Amino acid sequence: QVQLVESGGGLVQAGGSLRLSCAASGGTFVTYTMGWFRQAPGKEREFVAAINRNGGTNSADSVRGRFAISRDNAKNTVYLQMNSLSPGDTAVYYCAATSFGGGLAPVTLQRLYTYWGQGTQVTVSS
Repeated sequence: QVQLVESGGGLVQAGGSLRLSCAASGGTFVTYTMGWFRQAPGKEREFVAAINRNGGTNSADSVRGRFAISRDNAKNTVYLQMNSLSPGDTAVYYCAATSFGGGLAPVTLQRLYTYWGQGTQVTVSS
């Protein structure tokens, strides 16, 4: 059973930056594709970014060029560096893990992710 714990959320002004972390335990982290998703108030949860076991990445159009996903396999941790934040980025951010896909293009579909963290709140003020 894989456990995921997110951290790094908080309140930031528009234009600012935050780095989210997700620490994994209980599984073979290096083999998983890791993803970040977010859910804004009143909206469905949506894909943000993903990274496969080979370091290949994928990201949503809305964050491309502003957000970057990375992983440190030695620390069993995945990161989401978020720059140029805007109020539209306000959401609860969730970390997720899947063994689906292997070294192929990182998985973007929520239903293919098996393990989920509890989420961390990111609030961007204008």
